[in-house]
Amino acid sequence: MASPFLYFIDDRLSLAELMAARLDGDVVELGDAYIPADAIETRALRAGSLTALLGDTLAATHLTAAWVHGALAEPPATHTVQRAVPRRLHHVPSRSLVYRDLAVDPADLDTIGGVLVTSPVRTLEDLCRVGDDVHVRAARQLAVGRRELIDAALARLEGGSLPHKRAAIVLLRGLAAAEGATTT
Repeated sequence: MASPFLYFIDDRLSLAELMAARLDGDVVELGDAYIPADAIETRALRAGSLTALLGDTLAATHLTAAWVHGALAEPPATHTVQRAVPRRLHHVPSRSLVYRDLAVDPADLDTIGGVLVTSPVRTLEDLCRVGDDVHVRAARQLAVGRRELIDAALARLEGGSLPHKRAAIVLLRGLAAAEGATTT
């Protein structure tokens, strides 16, 4: 069941009504939806705002998952999604997405706000494996104060075989060292 705090265009209100409510300060944008201006932004609301985009076949990954988990203040301009079902999809969901066709292991998925999102550990691994400035900043934000998350991601990467694994391990060890320095 969708959250009563999420308003989608033409669901309960038309685009004109939502725009008027936004101009009046009654609602604010959250991802692909609107929420009451006085609502507290939660992981469930951020994830739920992606319902129309993800449906039941896609999972939020990388920067999109980092936003859902609270590591980013704003949603990414282009959402990153990955197939969450065993069968291949026969159409690209949208040209405005970064879509990965490899299915995500169900063990790496959490259901948040009615949609599938990669777990914090998997999200941290993915962010570190990309390694550009935006993804590294998101990884740092996701890892702040969460040494157990860093350790879990390190253990998984050290035990597996993935592209860009070595650079990700170096980054995670640096994050672990920084967390160790701040906790003592």
